[in-house]
Parts: sequence; C-alpha cells; structure tokens
Amino acid sequence: MNTAKDLRHRLNRIDGRGYKAYRDIEGGYKFDNFELFIHRVQSDPFAPPTLVRVIVPQSKACFPENTLLPRSREIALRDFITRQFCRAIKKLSKRNDRGAGNSGVITMDAPGQQILERTSVFIDEQRVEARFYIGLPAIGRKIASNVACIMLLSELPEIVQFSLFYENLDKKALFRHIEISEDTDFLRRQLEKLGLIAFVANGSVLPRASGIDQRPLEKEQVVPFESPHSLKTSIKLLNSGTITGMGIKKGVTLIVGGGYHGKTTLLKALETGVYNHIPGDGREFVVSDPGAVKIRAEDGRRIEKVDISPFIRNLPFGKSTRGFSTEDASGSTSQAANIIESLELGARVLLIDEDTSATNFMIRDQRMQELVAKEYEPITPFIDKVRKLYSQMDISTIIVIGGSGDYFDVADKVICMNEYKPYDFTDKAHKIAFEYITSRNIEGGSQFGDISRRSPDAGSLISGQGNRRLKITPKGKNYIGFGKSLVDLSSVEQVVDESQTRAIGEAIYYSSGYMDGKKTVGEIVTLVIVDIEKKGLDVLSKKPAGNFAAFRGIELGFAINRLRILTVKSKG
Repeated sequence: MNTAKDLRHRLNRIDGRGYKAYRDIEGGYKFDNFELFIHRVQSDPFAPPTLVRVIVPQSKACFPENTLLPRSREIALRDFITRQFCRAIKKLSKRNDRGAGNSGVITMDAPGQQILERTSVFIDEQRVEARFYIGLPAIGRKIASNVACIMLLSELPEIVQFSLFYENLDKKALFRHIEISEDTDFLRRQLEKLGLIAFVANGSVLPRASGIDQRPLEKEQVVPFESPHSLKTSIKLLNSGTITGMGIKKGVTLIVGGGYHGKTTLLKALETGVYNHIPGDGREFVVSDPGAVKIRAEDGRRIEKVDISPFIRNLPFGKSTRGFSTEDASGSTSQAANIIESLELGARVLLIDEDTSATNFMIRDQRMQELVAKEYEPITPFIDKVRKLYSQMDISTIIVIGGSGDYFDVADKVICMNEYKPYDFTDKAHKIAFEYITSRNIEGGSQFGDISRRSPDAGSLISGQGNRRLKITPKGKNYIGFGKSLVDLSSVEQVVDESQTRAIGEAIYYSSGYMDGKKTVGEIVTLVIVDIEKKGLDVLSKKPAGNFAAFRGIELGFAINRLRILTVKSKG
C-alpha cells in the first residue's frame, strides 16, 4: 500500500493542473495509525465532494468489548463516534479562503436528536471505519495542492486521533450515551409484555425549541411530564434502575384538553418514540410501539388501486373503491388510503391528530346524519371503525381530539392535558357519555372490512431506463427525485433525517428486484428490511456511501406508494 509520503508526492506533482488530475490520488494510503482510502474523486469543485474512508485497527483504537455488544450498544457507539468526528471537524478543520464551491470542506453525515444506525461509522472486533466527504481544494478549477496537503496530511490525522481512539474519548459521556440507548431499546421491548403501546417517563421534556429546531425547549420554560397516578407504570431498566411514567395501554386512547395545553406536543413525542434519543434530549424514555404510525389527511397525493371500501363506498357514477385510484386525492380519500396502506405494511398503532385530519372523515354527527341520508354519503367516519380496528385486528389508536365528545363512546382511556400536565379523565368522560347519550347512528356495518392484496409492477419504476441507472436524488428531508418523478414525503412525519430519505430513495430502486407482480408491498418491504438487517445499509448501493441512515419498512412502503409512476395489480 502507498504511504502518506506517496500521497504528498502525488499532490505536489499535480499542483496547478486541471481539477480532473485529482484522480491521480485515488486509492489507499498507510499512515502511522490508520489507513486512508480516497474514492470517486469529484469532477470539479462544485460537484458533490469526494468520499473518503479511514480505517483504524482495533489493536490501536482499543474499544472494549462492552462498548460493542450487544448490537444496541454498537449502534449507539457508532452514533457517538460520528458526533465526535463532526465536533473534531468543526474544531480542527479551517474552511476559510480555500477556493470556490466545495473546496476545502470536510464533512460527515451529522446526526440530529435521534440515535440512528448510519453508514458514517462502522466498528467491530477488527477495525473502526469512518466515512466522510472532502471537497478537494482548487483555485478556480486548478488544483491547490498546498491546501490539499494541509487537509489530508495535517488536519485529517488530528481529526482521526481526536475521534476514533478510545483513549481520547470522554468515557463517562460515551457510556451514558450507549447505556441510555440500550435502556431505551429494552424499554420498548417491554411494551408488548406489559400490554402497552407507549410509555412516557416522569420528568420528560416534551416541547421542542421550535418547529425547525428539534432540540428541547429551555427548561425554565418547561413543565416536566408527570404521569397521572392511575396510569403510573414502573419498569426496571438494564442500566438506569427503575423508572416511573405513564403507560398507555392497548385500545383506543383519546388525548383531549384546551388549545395550547400540550395535546399535540404529547402526540409528537409519541410519533418519534419509535426512535432512540440522545442524552439531554428530554425524550430519552418516551417510547412507542415500533409499529406506531402517524396518519393524516394528504390532499393532492396520488393513490394507486387501494381498497378504501372499509371507509368509502358507493361513489357517484358507480366508481369503485375496492381498487381506488386518483391523481389528486381529497382529504378524506387520502386519509382512508393512508390507513389502509399502513395496515398493509404491518402498523400496530395509529396516531391521529384532528388538526391534520379531514373533518368529514373523523365524524358525522347526528344532525348531519339527519340532513344527509347514509345512502347519499359514501364516507363511513373513523369513529365507527376505530373500535373494530382494535377488536377485530388488534390495531390500537391514539387520537388528539378537541371538537367531538362523541368519541367518548368508543374510548378506553381519556387523557386530558391541562397546562401541560396529563390527567386521567376516563371516568369523567364515560359519565358524560352516559348522561348525554348521542343519537347518532353507527355506520359501516359490523365488520371493519377486508384488506386487498396489492402487487407492484417493477416495470413501472424502471421503464425506459435501458441499462442506465436511475438518478435518485434526495431533496432535503421531504422529497426524493426518482428519475423524472418526485416522491413527496412531506406528510410522512416519522421520517426525521435527510439521510433516511436518501437511503429510502435507494431502497425504492432496490425493492424493484423483488417486484414480480405477485408479492405485495408489505411482503416486498419485509424482504428489503431483512436484507438490510443481514448485510447492512450498504446493500442498497453498489458503491460505499457515508450518508445513509436506517429507516423503518413502513416509511419505505409509504414512499413506494407515493411514486406517481407506480402501477399495481389489486386482488380483492
């Protein structure tokens, strides 16, 4: 293998030449404590930066076994190292006056508040590997070797030393990071055994700094969470001892209360409870069932042959809803489709906020039933299906609601948020329901309805490409450019990181290999997730990537269903 001296020599040799001459430095180089690999050199300073890998042997990195095992600790350790590497870049790499475009930039896939498995760092008994990106420096489009030498031969070894060697890390912070993550995984696994679908620890800080800043709101402005006595649950964790908090049991749970008293804030915390959070986030021990899915109305989305007949039937002009398709869904049809698609993908808990729901989908009161006869109303409202979802399909629901007391009749638990504190109002709500009996008719029959099989056609994803690879480009967290199509994930609220979006884009293409016209969306997604679990996120790309983050199969399925070029076969 070449050495660091060889790299310096090559850089000096191409100084001042055209930018493409940087390709001469592609390859591997041995430094004193690590190996450096330079991949896919960018074509010019304005192109996406160059992928670089560093490998440190464990004989020198010296991470102890109790930081690597079990897998929960390994993922948290990789997250911790990624954050340390990002801090080292900020501290040790000087960006100023290094040329145009991406010149002189060193970047790594920076995590947010969640602890996600990423391709930025790998670690096992043999090595620690870091993947990151370097904007090779240029003046105009001419190579600036003196700056490249500083970056690769001076700054980079310091960054590696600061972040990839156990002896140089804050041990207390490291173990707190991995132990809290391990405890969160353990806590989430206990939910099923305890008959719970969610848990919120006492003392949790639920409000966020702002809609675009997911760090916790400053503590002097926060009312720490405190469970009602009747809902208190205590669980002994592996590392943190016994914690107490509010357990939400299976069934139908309402979150009620006045405006601005914390209803949606609690639901938002439960949405992200499918992920682990970093120490200090405030939601470390807010956990939800792994199959919890946020459902909302999504005006304008495309729907492809979804059987929405459990909710919508008898459309004008005899249009069928057994395999309903539209290029421009309404609020009610989109919300119905979102529920059915989530059931196809294995959802176990539905999270619904009336503020982001279609009103006519959620409730049709007695007066409206009197005015518009059922024979002229295609929609069966959710209130008449929510208990059947639980009793017949074991699907629980948590609903934020403030405008319809009719839901008291179908609720198992009613939690009232008052000045950001939760109270158990179940008995009070049931008493009100008994005293003020509604005369609205229950609609939709005695059964929830069937879920049809929908089998995607791979040809619809890759038609017209020939031997060319589809261009797949994430556009922020909410959109994926997929060939000439655009996948809109802006209403898929449990995607929390752009690197998840990037990986989902690649996973859509990868999933086409399983589309044979027979397998359902759910079956295809399961096969993709199994491959990722066996082989890692690298299975999604032919070339190594440093900016993928793990996602759930549910979000992948949602992305596939939102492809405007998708065609499926539907069988009732």
